[in-house]
Amino acid sequence: MPNPHTSTKTDLDIPNQDARQEVSRSILPIHCPMKGSSLWNSHPQVYLPVEETGHAKCPYCGTEYVLKD
Repeated sequence: MPNPHTSTKTDLDIPNQDARQEVSRSILPIHCPMKGSSLWNSHPQVYLPVEETGHAKCPYCGTEYVLKD
């Protein structure tokens, strides 16, 4: 059953729809799922240390985040 509070919204991302996300330093710190995602069917929010090595993988869903600058 769709969530009645978000089922009609079209501006929300599907959580973890891409296995790889390129992100910029201007939005640090990075967390998964990202802001703008529909959270009702996703995992708990976790912050990722992408600035340490230039990339990080979410321990819940496996999405890889890569710094592009």
